[in-house]
Amino acid sequence: MKEKNTVIEKQEEAFSFQRDNLYFKRISKFKMKKVDILIAGATGYIGNQLIKIFQKHRFVKIKYLCGNKSVGKKISKFDEDIVDKKLPKITKLTKKLVNDVKVIFTALPYGDSQKISKLLNGNQFLIDLSADFRLKNKSDYMKWYKKKHLAPRNLNKSIYSIPEFSKNNLKNFKIIASAGCYPTSILLPLKPLLKDNLIKNKNLIIDSKSGYSGAGRSIHIKNKNKNLYESLSSYGVSNHRHNSEIQQELDDIKKRQCEFTFTPHLTPMFRGILSTIYADLEKKSNIDKVIKCLKKNYKKSYFVKIMKKDKMLSTNDVINTNLCKISVCKSKNDKQIIILSVIDNLIKGGAGQAVQSFNLLFNFKEYEGLK
Repeated sequence: MKEKNTVIEKQEEAFSFQRDNLYFKRISKFKMKKVDILIAGATGYIGNQLIKIFQKHRFVKIKYLCGNKSVGKKISKFDEDIVDKKLPKITKLTKKLVNDVKVIFTALPYGDSQKISKLLNGNQFLIDLSADFRLKNKSDYMKWYKKKHLAPRNLNKSIYSIPEFSKNNLKNFKIIASAGCYPTSILLPLKPLLKDNLIKNKNLIIDSKSGYSGAGRSIHIKNKNKNLYESLSSYGVSNHRHNSEIQQELDDIKKRQCEFTFTPHLTPMFRGILSTIYADLEKKSNIDKVIKCLKKNYKKSYFVKIMKKDKMLSTNDVINTNLCKISVCKSKNDKQIIILSVIDNLIKGGAGQAVQSFNLLFNFKEYEGLK
């Protein structure tokens, strides 16, 4: 039976390869007009990652790179791995530039994308990688970010996007709020299990560890007196802003409050997230049903891979990819499971996920630029 399954898998893989080749041949026959984009916050880690991905994307033209303190500079100054020969120099963002492109990507501090959303003329898409449009309720934004939302009317025009969940609804919205890195690693395994009543929505313990790039370039200034590159540290215990995002999305499944504890940590590595989640099983549930549920949900997913039972995972398994790998492990307590979830925070938890949403919006292959 195992040999038969292996043969079937190889046949399916070969068919998939042939199908994709036909797609590329067919689409290359047409002189497809490239989609003009603008990247605001181009000099940050996420902005740099967006540029690298779009340099491999055949249907995109990076028309403008925008920043405040770096106007007139070449982008290679901020990342030596970027070849900037065909890229524009960094310029200041204006309404004229916004209205001269089809899609605006914003990798900015929270608050700034709200201002940009007011510049849209109705024909463009805003794909935001900050937290400005992730929370549906403006009062929640005030509570967690201590700022009044400057574009509350645009909250109704936005959709919270982890593409595996939002892909069928993306085209109904002009503002795509790309999910945060920690929530992505957490929600991908938990949402299907809660929806199918396989785990309890109480006493969820989430322990997440991230590379320091998740905190942006300013982390080097804020932690200049700390041993950032050789120490592990917890932060935001019980009050990290991603709590609100996780709460909103988990509550939406069960239509009642989900009880969880989330503790993030900074690790002495540049990129990657490992989330370890402890969940209590429902009465009729077991580890095999949990794995079966996840495999069924992500059977057609290009970027979410469900591993064998008790498979140990490392961030090295996903670095520089748009993958999320998930493993379900046994606990000493047979009424509990331990879920491991790993992503690259700059790609699946950031730029890659945003490009995935972009591809779905414009009917490109979901993995265009991300393979």
